[in-house]
Amino acid sequence: MKCKDLISIADISLADIEEIFHVTRELKEWHNKGYDEKCLSGKILGMIFEKSSMRTRVSFEAAMVQLGGHAIYLTQSDINLGKREAVKDGARVLSRYVNGLVIRTFGQEMVQELARYATVPVINALSDYLHPCQALTDIYTIKEKFGNLTDVKISYIGDGNNVARSLGQICAKLDIPLYVASPKGYELTQDFVAETKQYAAGNNVIHLSNDPKAVAKDADVLYTDTWVSMGQEAEKESRAQSFKNFQINAELLKLANNDVKVMHCLPAHRGEEITDDVIDGPHSIVYDQAENRLHVEKALLKLLLHK
Repeated sequence: MKCKDLISIADISLADIEEIFHVTRELKEWHNKGYDEKCLSGKILGMIFEKSSMRTRVSFEAAMVQLGGHAIYLTQSDINLGKREAVKDGARVLSRYVNGLVIRTFGQEMVQELARYATVPVINALSDYLHPCQALTDIYTIKEKFGNLTDVKISYIGDGNNVARSLGQICAKLDIPLYVASPKGYELTQDFVAETKQYAAGNNVIHLSNDPKAVAKDADVLYTDTWVSMGQEAEKESRAQSFKNFQINAELLKLANNDVKVMHCLPAHRGEEITDDVIDGPHSIVYDQAENRLHVEKALLKLLLHK
């Protein structure tokens, strides 16, 4: 990778994405054979978590251990970045202690400021606006399942949130059409859709709809996320009402291709955005998708820290 950080899919090139996928496949094959490359021996990863997470924390810590390094978990109460001390000061000091930083936070501006002042690589493990590690994992998983990304119809049913935005960015970079069905008022914005055109040679690859059935028709991939993300708990009742017809269930599956793959970035609220019979059914690749977070993050850590 030519860039120092992973802040947004918008910042990395097509060549970077291809390199990440190549290294992911290589590291995963070695891991499955019982061998993990210890390329980060002696390296330390600082992990700033202002939002808690099971998958993100365990996958990054496991990734560092498997690559021979170590990880330090820092909660908001540990450092309270931006309040207890300026972000620029925290970034400069932590850069003297560790070889890389992962941050899972609320505002995208926090990620950007941390990267601006840190002298070590910074990885955006999630902000309210973007989720680049998840998008890389999603497309890698789809490529792994289908063998290629040509003529694969990806349909996302749900909120135009951080997951949808990063998925839209990577689909634009790879010129993959993405069909998104959201309730009125919860769509990806027209400004965002217009912005992605610059990554796709002026092509419009993101197709918006308010009709989940139309978007699910002939889909090769059906993808959803929770209706209520962390920090939106006060909106739970209103969102439940708005999203009630945007559930991935057996009825929606019948509209998709016979071999449709179902994805969810987890945690899932069973019985809300997805039903038990679907997430536990034969079309689900949710747990393969979750596993691949580990392998994609190992690739990112190797590419960014092993320099």
